[in-house]
Amino acid sequence: MRFFLKYLKLRGCQVTGTPRYIGVHVKFDNYSNIKIGHQTTISDECHLLTHDYSITNVMRANGVKIVKDIALERQIEIGNNVFIGKKSIIMPNAKIGDNVIIGAGSVVRGTVPPNTVWCGNPAQCISSTKELYLKWVKYMNDDIIRTDR
Repeated sequence: MRFFLKYLKLRGCQVTGTPRYIGVHVKFDNYSNIKIGHQTTISDECHLLTHDYSITNVMRANGVKIVKDIALERQIEIGNNVFIGKKSIIMPNAKIGDNVIIGAGSVVRGTVPPNTVWCGNPAQCISSTKELYLKWVKYMNDDIIRTDR
């Protein structure tokens, strides 16, 4: 993780603190338009998209002559202590607050408030992190819990 973190910063990614984990197969669109907070996990095969080329098609559909493709570019901000599940897509202009869980395969756009759990396409809030804690805390001494070494 240390070497990958140096690589991300070298490419222009704005990283605060130290991420817990970023999968080696995460796709970064424009590194300099991405902010990642402390203790954040971005699972494998996620895509962080900072551009939208569909504006070209919209312009053409409305009679505008476009010689070269154009794109809207926007930032992505990921807060502290965020978990982004495998194969999720974070869209341009997404702002994910602190202490957020994004379920695997979710498509996130817009503002995600802190202390919430989101899943789906489009991602929707399904609970607070407090509600999820109360649901899961009863399993902490169970055989189904694995602790990584």
